[in-house]
Amino acid sequence: MIFVLLLLVPYFLWIYQSADQAPIAGLFMLLMLFFIASFVSLTVSIDQRYLRIKFGYGIYRKRFSLAEIASFRIVKNRWYYGWGIRRWLRPPMWIFNVSGFDAVEIVMQNGQIYRLGTDEPRELERAIKQALAMLPTMQGR
Repeated sequence: MIFVLLLLVPYFLWIYQSADQAPIAGLFMLLMLFFIASFVSLTVSIDQRYLRIKFGYGIYRKRFSLAEIASFRIVKNRWYYGWGIRRWLRPPMWIFNVSGFDAVEIVMQNGQIYRLGTDEPRELERAIKQALAMLPTMQGR
């Protein structure tokens, strides 16, 4: 995503200089850069109740209830799954990824599958395992 962003900046500057409607073109280009920049990073965090993901500075966020996670495992995404937010049909799943192919696949109790791209799959798997181990203790309070 950073590579795409770096390629677009000179292209947008060239368009801006040659456009008849420079202010409108400039506004459009700034909005596009803002949108693309929001998918440069993916942050995963876990608290006592939820696993949360956030792209970039938070335009897109999603949370998963720890109590509804049925299983999880480390997986490798195929190159053609792409990056960003994807709905894949075979197998049916949602993919959230910004770079690389490593991910942790989460299967919810309702059967929905999510893949969370990460540079540190073992650490994410360990954090999920620890959070789920603490879950029964938290529910009993």
